Amino acid sequence: MPTNSFAAELQRYGPEDPSAAKAPSPRQSRRYCRRLAKRHYENFIVATRLIPRRLRQDFSNVYAYCRWADDLADETGDPARSLALLDWWDRSLRECYQGRAVHPVFVALNDTIRRHEIPPEPWVDLLVAFRQDQRTTRYETFDQLLDYCRYSANPVGRLVLYLGGCHDPQRARLADSISTGLQLANFWQDVARDWDRGRIYLPMAHARRFGYDLSDFGRRESSDAFRRLMAFEVDEAEGWLRRGAPLVRLVSDELRLPVALFVHGGLAILDAIRRIDYDVWSARPTLTKWEKLRLLGQCWWRLKRGTLLAEAGQ
Repeated sequence: MPTNSFAAELQRYGPEDPSAAKAPSPRQSRRYCRRLAKRHYENFIVATRLIPRRLRQDFSNVYAYCRWADDLADETGDPARSLALLDWWDRSLRECYQGRAVHPVFVALNDTIRRHEIPPEPWVDLLVAFRQDQRTTRYETFDQLLDYCRYSANPVGRLVLYLGGCHDPQRARLADSISTGLQLANFWQDVARDWDRGRIYLPMAHARRFGYDLSDFGRRESSDAFRRLMAFEVDEAEGWLRRGAPLVRLVSDELRLPVALFVHGGLAILDAIRRIDYDVWSARPTLTKWEKLRLLGQCWWRLKRGTLLAEAGQ
């Protein structure tokens, strides 16, 4: 069953709402997206303070789209129901591009899409990943997992480039590398949570190579084999983040700090996994508020001195 808060949102703005045919005003819709972002993700409003003021509403609109899609996929408790709702969300997106938006998220997004000339592909690709989560609960090879990241993570990085007015093939490739690295870091951080939801993102071929099988997952066993597996995967994620780091010097000044924090925040999570000796079964590695502030200060100071840009250019 949906959680109470999501059930209320779905009742108010979902496909069965008889008043949904009447679109709210753009002002009401923008306010709705800001409230949604603030309510669901406490760090989002802090993060947007690093974004140019002119883009903060756009980032809230993008977040609201992703938040709704994520909830449609994960909060119903019924894969068939989730797939039907994701189809409705897909239709709503296409109606938005046809100038017929009625859901507040799409009414707000309409202006973002128009001003930043965003094509449908990033939004549609995200829905591919959310649908895949309803059908696929584990991945045999790392290439299969990378293909999932191509839909689940990379579109977000590309949307940031569109909002910053700097999307091109070179920057998109670097943004894809950062986005994939961040997604992998999140997977390794959340091995226990994903297992509890019936999902395994660690590639099964890699697990077998290191001597870790499904029975070990069932026991939530942090054996030497699991630590070697996790060390391998953490190093892999770090490689993706570092290969994407040159993007920092290729975006505008106003986006350099946020992009640097994406990279170094992901690296900090990987270091947090290493500090607990890869035992993500026993504790979920996170960054404290102090560690986040320190990371922000370090990135700001190194950007100011130009040392971070020099590193990104290597």
